[in-house]
Amino acid sequence: MAFTAGVITFPGSNCDRDMAVAIEAVSGKPAARIWHGDAALPDRIDFIAVPGGFSYGDYLRSGAMAAKSPIMRAVAEAAGRGVPVLGVCNGFQVLTETGLLPGALMRNAGIHFVCREVPLVVGNNQSLFTAKYEAGQEIVIPVAHHDGNYYADDAMLDRLEGEGRVVFRYVENPNGSARDIAGVLNDAGNVLGMMPHPERMIEPAHGGTDGRALFESVFEGLSVA
Repeated sequence: MAFTAGVITFPGSNCDRDMAVAIEAVSGKPAARIWHGDAALPDRIDFIAVPGGFSYGDYLRSGAMAAKSPIMRAVAEAAGRGVPVLGVCNGFQVLTETGLLPGALMRNAGIHFVCREVPLVVGNNQSLFTAKYEAGQEIVIPVAHHDGNYYADDAMLDRLEGEGRVVFRYVENPNGSARDIAGVLNDAGNVLGMMPHPERMIEPAHGGTDGRALFESVFEGLSVA
C-alpha cells in the first residue's frame, strides 16, 4: 500500500530526525521531510508529525511563530480532512497556537527545564493513537521541556475529560499541568498533542519500547505497518 508520512521542520527543530527515524522503523517507509516555508504538503499525505525542539528559538512564545509558518496552513487543512497529526513537545505547543488543539502550554510550575523519563497512564485506548495500549496501562516516556505546563479553563478541562480526549496523564506531574494532562486529542480524534517524546522509546537500545505502540496504533489503523 502506498503511504506517505511527513515530518515538519522549523528553524530550531531538533527532534525532526528522531521522528523520521521512528516513523520509518515502525512503518518500514521513509518519511518525507517538509520545510516550514513550504506552502503545500506532498500530493498524498497520510500522517503528519510536528516534532519537538525550539522553533524560532521559542521567541515571543513557544510555538507562536511556527504557527504562522506557511506549512501550518496546509497542516490545518489536512487535519480538517481527517489526516492524523501528531504534535510532540514543541509540536504540541505549535498545535495549540494554531488552534488545532485547545488550551495552552505555559512555563513549568517549577520554572526549570525538565528532562527525564516519566511514568504515564493511558487514559483512553479507543483512539487512533492508543489502540495498541490497554486502558489504564502505565508506560514510561521521556520528557524534555521548559514550557510543558498544560492549561485550559475548567469548562474545557471538563469537556476534554468527559469526551475521553485526555489520552495520557502524568503519574508524577513534572510541570504542573492541569489535572496531570500529558496528551490531548482534538474533537475529531485525529490530532494528538503530547509533551512526552514517544519517538525516543521505540526500541530496546533507547531503554524501552513504550512509545512504539503509539506509532503502531496509527499505522496499523492506516493498514501500513
